[in-house]
Amino acid sequence: MNTTFYKYQGTGNDFVIIDNRSNTFPKNDTNLVASLCNRKFGIGADGLLLLENDKLTDFRMVYYNADGKEGSMCGNGGRCIVAFANFLGIIAVKTTFIAVDGLHEASIKGATVSLKMRDVDEIKSKPNALFLDTGSPHHIQLVDNLSDYNVVKEGARLRYGIYGEAGSNINFVYEQGPNAFSIRTYERGVENETLSCGTGVTAVALAMHSLGKTKSNEVSVNTLGGELSVQFEYANEKYSEIYLIGEAKQVFKGDISW
Repeated sequence: MNTTFYKYQGTGNDFVIIDNRSNTFPKNDTNLVASLCNRKFGIGADGLLLLENDKLTDFRMVYYNADGKEGSMCGNGGRCIVAFANFLGIIAVKTTFIAVDGLHEASIKGATVSLKMRDVDEIKSKPNALFLDTGSPHHIQLVDNLSDYNVVKEGARLRYGIYGEAGSNINFVYEQGPNAFSIRTYERGVENETLSCGTGVTAVALAMHSLGKTKSNEVSVNTLGGELSVQFEYANEKYSEIYLIGEAKQVFKGDISW
């Protein structure tokens, strides 16, 4: 079988994206998805996205981790698939689409995509950390030596040691200033550090506000792949109107056979 694919990246978080409106991609073939994401023997990506038809919204987003298994919500993937839908002419400036965690709204201007994330009404305290779900589960931990931190070793230890087989994404954070933070993330499903994680960036912004590290409702978060912005409203111990904002770009197009 031969398939046309597109490669997109959002602050270095990269994805294979396939237009599956014809519903021809073998979605249950875990090994195929993993092989397409393999950086040595396939295209290479942190995950694979399928754009599909949906009766009530502009399109449906289906996301697979690099291990081939269907994943929870991916913020950077969401921004990239909005850019892809714009490229295909499915949407213009604004859109609504459905993902695994529900309905999302987004807008695009040039290369910048603003993606509305799910509301968050619970942030749990753990020893030396916070835990919250922004469409995917996230462990947030402040560290002093972020640039030298062994993210893969410590991330894997916490991912399995605390959260078991189901796991959690693990985020290590350094406070740069009152409204700016640096983050490095170990992603479950990829089982490695990625250059950026959109739901992780969102989680960090909300967690830092919850801790009183920032009083602003607009937070800059620097990832290894670039800078993202998170805007939100906070009232009655609930975070709403949460937007993840940053660039999403097409890298290349190709065809692959299997």
